[in-house]
Amino acid sequence: MTDDIFQDATFVTFAVPDLNGQARGKRLPGHQGPKLLKGNAKMPLSVLSVDILGNDVADSPLVFDTGDQDGVLRPTERGVLPMPWLTEDALLLPMSMYTKDEVSFEGDPRHALAHVLKRYHARGWTVQAATELEFFIVADNAPSPLAARLGRGGDILGLQSLDAYDRFLSDLYAGCRAMGIAADTASSESGRGQFEVTLAHGDALKAADDTWLFKMLAKGLAQRYGLAATFMAKPHLDDAGNGLHLHFSVLDQDGRNIFDNGTAEGSALLLYAIAGCLDAMEDTTLIFAPHQNSYLRLVPGAHAPTSVCWAYENRTAAIRVPESPNAARRIEHRVAGGDTNPYLLMAAILGSALSGIENELEPPPPITGNAYELDGPSLAPDWASAIARFKGSPWMAQVFPALMINLMVRSKHQDRLLTADLSDGELIDLYFDRV
Repeated sequence: MTDDIFQDATFVTFAVPDLNGQARGKRLPGHQGPKLLKGNAKMPLSVLSVDILGNDVADSPLVFDTGDQDGVLRPTERGVLPMPWLTEDALLLPMSMYTKDEVSFEGDPRHALAHVLKRYHARGWTVQAATELEFFIVADNAPSPLAARLGRGGDILGLQSLDAYDRFLSDLYAGCRAMGIAADTASSESGRGQFEVTLAHGDALKAADDTWLFKMLAKGLAQRYGLAATFMAKPHLDDAGNGLHLHFSVLDQDGRNIFDNGTAEGSALLLYAIAGCLDAMEDTTLIFAPHQNSYLRLVPGAHAPTSVCWAYENRTAAIRVPESPNAARRIEHRVAGGDTNPYLLMAAILGSALSGIENELEPPPPITGNAYELDGPSLAPDWASAIARFKGSPWMAQVFPALMINLMVRSKHQDRLLTADLSDGELIDLYFDRV
């Protein structure tokens, strides 16, 4: 990466994800871009743990107690990217946060995932991951009368809906190519104006980057067309919710999938990983459902898992082992909403899976039939319970540093105060543009 890349740029934006997955950063004239490559960019450490409105958390240990100190921002491996939803000569530089001593800042979600992946690397393993992202397009100015009519109801796998939004979706794919995002299948989903895009399998850290960048791209392009895109968990009270499903497998140093033993059932390591995910699931609910609105989605029969269970080829279960060639044996974790932070999501799931492997945990038998009709353990039932479980969880203490847990809990407590007296409709207004 050389200074020449900034030569014709009108401006360059540098950005880092906060705990809510929102991009925080600054914009500079293009000719000042080279200094960003040299570690001359700074922001307060506290900015990564602001509340959903972007305000400082009142009792944060990073604000007044420590003088609101700056951190140092370093470019990630992604390098400089275009911003296809803006002008042709606008550039984006994704960053990671470090302390003034050049130590990885423990409140940075990307570092949290990188730390978990290092535990896999220590075993000679690499994680391959992919995400499926559901989002809603809300069209006050629909691109055509057909699109307006289709927007009145769901259109599961309907090609008409894809065609009606062809211009937006075509530009979305073009933007993904320009940004190096591995976009795969697009489909119409069960909600009004709801779509799903699947990102291709690849290196887990890149998969998290792709997911974060895809959200920025989709929301930006929608705005260009006079539309609005949202990944919030439940943008309509009477409609389907948005999910973010994580698929992952693990390769050994010879490139073999450790979940594959030549059978449809998969290896003992697959079962250990599933058991770890199940055992940590209730404690991890806050990552899967980080906002008050998130819990409107987690109700029986709404295509969002509510029970702590697993199954082969069963979409009602929280964890599904899809039918596939043996060499592609993988775990699909189906719990999270589209409003989750992809770095924290992947850190929590992959960390829990690895703990299951390390402790050789055995899962319960796989379920059959409708998981919504079964009695058994469930996710944390509400936001307050999820915060409390996350705060005191021995599972999460194995995955996240103490500072990250502290900041997450304080941020979510402040969010609860902000939203305590809001109606469901007011919650939708609050979250719509922010997630």
